Amino acid sequence: MRTLMAAPTIVAPAAGSDRRRLFALHIDYLVPLAQIDALLPAHVEYLDRFYADGTFLLSGRRVPRTGGFILAAGASRSSIETITAQDPFVLHEAARYQIIEVAPTKASPDIRTVLEQRGVWS
Repeated sequence: MRTLMAAPTIVAPAAGSDRRRLFALHIDYLVPLAQIDALLPAHVEYLDRFYADGTFLLSGRRVPRTGGFILAAGASRSSIETITAQDPFVLHEAARYQIIEVAPTKASPDIRTVLEQRGVWS
C-alpha cells in the first residue's frame, strides 16, 4: 500500500491586504506584424522600464505570433491600467490589453520566492 504525503500548506495573501496583486496581461495585435515590428524597439524600452521597477515579472510572444503576454505585479488594477496605457503598441493603436487579476493559491518553491520578493505573496 502506498502512503500519500500531505502537500505543504501554502498561504496566499489575505484579500484586502496591502500586498501587491498579480496580473496576467494578454496582448492582442490589431495591425500587421510589419507595424508591430516597427514599434518593437520602443515596446522593448517600455518593458525594460517596468522590469527595472519590479512591476513586470515575465513576458513573451504568443505562439503563433498574434500578441504577447506579461506577468505583472501591481498595487491595483488601475495602476496596471495606467502602465499598459503607456505601451507604444497601445499609444499607436497597434495592440490592446486584456488585464486579468490572478489570486495565486499554489506555487512551486522557486516561483513562490520570486512572488515573495515582489510583494505578491507573504
